[in-house]
Amino acid sequence: MKLTKCSTIIAATCLLLMGCNSFDKLLESSDYEAKYNAAMKYYNNNSYSRASQLFENLKLYYHGKEHAEEISWYYAQSLYRSKDYYTAGYQFSRFVSQHPYSQHAEEASFLAAYCKYLDAPDYYLDQTGTKMAIEELEHFVEMYPRSVYMPQVNQYLDEMRAKLTKKDYEVAYEYYNIEEYLAAYESFKRFLNLYPEAEQREEASFYLLEAGYRYAAGSREEKQRERFQQVLNDFEKFSTGFRDSKHMARAQEIYTKSRAALTAIEEQQSK
Repeated sequence: MKLTKCSTIIAATCLLLMGCNSFDKLLESSDYEAKYNAAMKYYNNNSYSRASQLFENLKLYYHGKEHAEEISWYYAQSLYRSKDYYTAGYQFSRFVSQHPYSQHAEEASFLAAYCKYLDAPDYYLDQTGTKMAIEELEHFVEMYPRSVYMPQVNQYLDEMRAKLTKKDYEVAYEYYNIEEYLAAYESFKRFLNLYPEAEQREEASFYLLEAGYRYAAGSREEKQRERFQQVLNDFEKFSTGFRDSKHMARAQEIYTKSRAALTAIEEQQSK
């Protein structure tokens, strides 16, 4: 029994090695028709990694020739289907620039943007990739405003923008949490300017008020009057925009303390 099992493993290993050797020889071969036929066979059998290697090799040979468009398309598709989204996105973009009048141009443009969407990082990481995905999706909207892909594109744009919104809010809140009140104040102000419809707008407005108050309270005397006045201005905006906020009691307390501080400063300066 053990001998039979061992023999089966050895046979399978030999077949695998033979297959690898055969594939390596094919890659090095100058028979490009055989390469093309093998690449299509691998592609149709869902062996996308091997197909992409062969199509990449074929691209170099067929560059500027009759089958260049077809090979470029299948190369990008092979990368996409093997989940190499970064490289696939790049190849779809190249396909569009090299074959702008292809029947696949619109789909390739969409897939270039979609690959960047799929490759975008989680919200708590650096968001450069997310911003690139948004740019690519917005470019698609400009190029194909009536595309059948528009519902998906709008959904992806909403997701990417929500990710940026969440990231910027949490950056601002982290400044507040570590008591860097000036940085928190400036970050919340920027957040409110950038995202007027954000779901975190009430929280951001409150923490801007709180951070501004704490920054004013810890400032040098000659700066406090100006900064407490800004707190009062921020309170007016908060109380007007969020009259029923759960933070209103604390906001009113900040207002009262800031008004009292301003009165004390004015009395001191009048002596």
